[in-house]
Amino acid sequence: MSRDFIGALLQLNAEKGVPREQLIRTVEDAIQSAYRRVAPGYEDVYVRLDAESGEMRIFRARTVVSEVEDETIEWTIDQAHEHDPNAVLGDLVEYEQLEPTHFGRVGAQVAGQVVRQRLREAERETIFDEFAHREGEIITGSVGRVEPTGVILDLGKAEAILRTTDQSATEHYRIGQHVKAYVLEVRRTTRGPLIYVSRTHKNFLRRLFELEVPEIQAGTVEIRAIAREAGSRSKMAVASRQEGLDPVGATVGQRGGRVQAVVAELGGEKIDVIPWSDDHDVFVANALSPAQVVAVEIDEEERIASVTVPERMLSLAIGREGQNARLAAKLTGWRIDIRSETGAAPEDEEGVPAAVMAEPDEPEAEGTDEAATATEAETEAPMAQAEEPAAEAEAETPAETEADADETTAEAPEAPAQEERKTDEEPDVDEGTAAAAAAGESTEVTQ
Repeated sequence: MSRDFIGALLQLNAEKGVPREQLIRTVEDAIQSAYRRVAPGYEDVYVRLDAESGEMRIFRARTVVSEVEDETIEWTIDQAHEHDPNAVLGDLVEYEQLEPTHFGRVGAQVAGQVVRQRLREAERETIFDEFAHREGEIITGSVGRVEPTGVILDLGKAEAILRTTDQSATEHYRIGQHVKAYVLEVRRTTRGPLIYVSRTHKNFLRRLFELEVPEIQAGTVEIRAIAREAGSRSKMAVASRQEGLDPVGATVGQRGGRVQAVVAELGGEKIDVIPWSDDHDVFVANALSPAQVVAVEIDEEERIASVTVPERMLSLAIGREGQNARLAAKLTGWRIDIRSETGAAPEDEEGVPAAVMAEPDEPEAEGTDEAATATEAETEAPMAQAEEPAAEAEAETPAETEADADETTAEAPEAPAQEERKTDEEPDVDEGTAAAAAAGESTEVTQ
């Protein structure tokens, strides 16, 4: 084997990114495997390739063992001493040199096929190793194609799959668009590594802030908790490890420049940055930002935080469809019960009490509000029972009014008849007098 062949292999190494030592070892294994295939009885053939000179050495050797299980590839210590007096257990003892010309034309073809196959395997393994350690990091790729099951991102040496479940509902992708994504998992397959990425994972938000905020990257500001509903809104709690450093100000940046860069990457998703506190009362109150909190009562056993807010802040604390309270519950890990200072729950346009109980571990399901409403209904049961008499009294008043209206409507046709009779008897009476008489007579009948 000439040095030109070695040069070609090294050039292939540069193109495929396979390490030089691994490339040489792959070629040796491939030629060795091909030699054993075309030459029956040569199961103990080994190949060694000199990376500097390009010389290839083919020889037969056997492994020294204490007890022989396969006579075609193993020797006892006594058999090995016949060829090498210094041989010990585990050594590979050579006993015959073979010429490369013994390989033959068919063997050369088989060796070529095996070399190409092994090189492809080595390339796939190298790509897998390159991306396997990048799990939990952000990668950038261009949109190669859009399929019903997801978007395929071209990463250069490999492709990544951005499934529909890992896409934000507000985002749309076009061919050639550069997209950042969070690496969820890298799987080894026979066709190469399979890389799954996401743009909805909460750690994607964490990595974006690490890229934009040097204090977070350096560790002086720490992201303690994240609650996210991708494409809509997120809450993030930050804490400072350096005395005198404002974690919220460092994260937001001057005039909001740092947080706005992250918002732009996420397609306009709103982000609330709040200060972390070891005091549960303070942390729950901060988590409900931008609403102002009057008082917080903590139930350690049930892990329920009862929050009191001003009447004007009740709707803001709950948020649209309960989103603010739901994110605060996920961020803090507490069930949050929100009430106004008057103790009344807010009502929607139909007069139905809105949800004020938020669960910490609820998924981003549409039924969250219904479950929260049911929970609040159970909580408010005593209050509802106390208010039943007043509600019934209020309900009776419109009912009686409607009944009176029905009676008046039912007797209304008699008025024209009375008017008709009076018109026949007193033709000289004008229309206004007749109408007044009819109205008075109708009133008497009603009474």
